[in-house]
Formats: sequence, structure tokens, C-alpha cells
Amino acid sequence: MRTGVTRWLTGAAGLVLAGVGAYRLLGVDDLTGVLIWLGGAVVLHDVLIAPLVLLIGSVLVRGGVRGPVRGALLVGGALTAVALPVLLRPGKPANPSVLPLDYPRNWLVTLVAVAVVSALVPVVRRIGRSRRR
Repeated sequence: MRTGVTRWLTGAAGLVLAGVGAYRLLGVDDLTGVLIWLGGAVVLHDVLIAPLVLLIGSVLVRGGVRGPVRGALLVGGALTAVALPVLLRPGKPANPSVLPLDYPRNWLVTLVAVAVVSALVPVVRRIGRSRRR
């Protein structure tokens, strides 16, 4: 019963967010550039990120940590794909309010946070199993 409610709530939240995204996309001046970027992101994910994650997860990792490692690689790859435009275009922007933060540093901090959380997942699972016994 609870799973059904969770699915409906998650689906409703997804539809609302998709609607917000579509609404915001209609207000973009350079729709062609956005569509090229989105298409490039899909190709980058399907051609590079997903196969690498599956290969690394299958070859290098064994046992119960395969899932967290794959998850960390997938999230790290997606974060990198989103951060690529900023990371590949170093220097000060013409308008300093466009990119006011240190994005390369924040990207690295986020990748470290993903790695730490992924490393803690097997530990938390092991503690949970030992408490149940």
C-alpha cells in the first residue's frame, strides 16, 4: 500500500517538475542552442557515461558495493556533464553576476560528497544487518 502511494506522489512531483521545465523552456531566447546542448547531453550519457559506469562496475568491483560504486559513478558523470560548459570555459565572464561562484571548486566538493556518501552506504547497510541479528 505504501509503495503505491509513494509511486503516485513521485510521479506527480515528476509531472509538476516536467511542466515547470517545459514552461521555462518556452521562454528561452535561443531554443536551438538549448536543444543542441540537451541532445549533446543525451549522447554524452548514452555513448560515454553509461557504458563506462557499467564496465567499471562489472570489472573492477565485486560484492555488495557494486551498486553504490555504480551510483557514485553515474552521479559523478552527470554532475560533470552539467558542469562541462563552465569547466571548459575558464576565465571571468563578461557579466560577473552570471557565474558568481567558484564552480570548479564546488564541482570537486560535490564529487567528494558523492564519494563519501557512496562509501558510507555499505557501512550503514552492514550496521543495519548486524542490528537486526
